[in-house]
Amino acid sequence: MKVESKYLGAWGEALAAEYLRKKKYQVVAAGYHSRFGEIDLIVQNKRFLVFVEVKLRKNADFAKAMEYVDRRKQDKIRVTASVYLSQNPTNLQPRFDVIEIYAPEGMETARPEIRHLEDAFQ
Repeated sequence: MKVESKYLGAWGEALAAEYLRKKKYQVVAAGYHSRFGEIDLIVQNKRFLVFVEVKLRKNADFAKAMEYVDRRKQDKIRVTASVYLSQNPTNLQPRFDVIEIYAPEGMETARPEIRHLEDAFQ
């Protein structure tokens, strides 16, 4: 992974975390890893423990960011979430969300567009 894309990804995840905090979610973990995969953010509110995949793109000209979260990626996130839940039991309802961030000028974008897709895995 190029250094630039690593910073861009971290920037996107930080934007998503801030967005979710404003929506009254508490960040539980960021960049959670298991041997099966990674979950960008894990957040919770009073009802849900949410596993969040963050997708940052310049625009949706080619495809919406959500379209990059294919069945294979969803399966990896589900298995990784199962590992997390086995280590961190909770009474909260698990949910899988995707946050799309569109930033045409990358980190220089003054107002990135953020779309929060709740319960995004079908």
